[in-house]
Amino acid sequence: MRALCEPVEPPKDTRAYLHYFCAADTADKEALKDNEPKRIALYKAVAALLRAFANLANEMPEAGYSEADIERIREEVNHYEQVREEVKLASADYLDMKVYEPAMRHLLDTYIQADESRVLSAFDELGLVDLIVQQGPEVVEKKLPEGLRADRDAMAETIENNLRKLIIDEQPVNPKYYERMSELLDALIEERRQQALAYEEYLQRLVELSKKVKNPAGASHYPPSINGPARRALYDNLKDRSELEAIAAETQMVADNPDVAEHLAWAIDEVVRNTKKADWRGNRFKEREVRNAIAEVIGPHTELVDLLFEIVKNQDDY
Repeated sequence: MRALCEPVEPPKDTRAYLHYFCAADTADKEALKDNEPKRIALYKAVAALLRAFANLANEMPEAGYSEADIERIREEVNHYEQVREEVKLASADYLDMKVYEPAMRHLLDTYIQADESRVLSAFDELGLVDLIVQQGPEVVEKKLPEGLRADRDAMAETIENNLRKLIIDEQPVNPKYYERMSELLDALIEERRQQALAYEEYLQRLVELSKKVKNPAGASHYPPSINGPARRALYDNLKDRSELEAIAAETQMVADNPDVAEHLAWAIDEVVRNTKKADWRGNRFKEREVRNAIAEVIGPHTELVDLLFEIVKNQDDY
């Protein structure tokens, strides 16, 4: 553990650990992914350290350790466990590791004083972004670990990292919409860095952005017929495309509906639902049928057909 954490910049506080294991720059869209091997090594090393300590904890005096040594080691193990919890939360990795937590929790409760990390029980069922959307900024002040609450910049970067990861994970579902969300997050990060916002206003803006990321349906710009996640994704990625004018002329649809993107999103949704067969994803022939059906609506615009087909593949509705 000491060797693994040696490159962390002094003073090796919460922010320093988050910069090393998560992202030195929350505007860097690749940082979380690039640093994932470091985090995996951290989680494994902490688990190994905790198990090693637990194996010997009840027999340390017999093994030759003094009371002072025992307390020092216990504090160091506790410190690295808190680092693990803060990094896990700041990177949103806690969502992927919940299944492993009961055994780790048992060791902590039995052998380590871990009161500080218990606050993460709030995230057992919901992610940080979900809690922020449901409960507002107060969840930040009340339920994050002490090391994060004590450092507003570290707390801000934790929320930004969680939002960034959510945006990246959802990008295939609706590339255009989440590209816009990423741009809004970048702008908010820049405002924070420039100290252009009071902290309370910054938190409120984060809550508003979190709601948009979690609930695209809350946006007011959709026509009435664009009434489901799949149709919204199609509409967002058709809107303002350069091909729309040509498609409208080819299909003579403008007279029926001047919003070409709305008409096409509705039509593609209908044709996909009527064409797709059971277990069509991953089946080359069934996928080809769906793609050809989209092409019948769009016409000979291969790049757009490919984009829409990938979006369709990523929709839970289909």
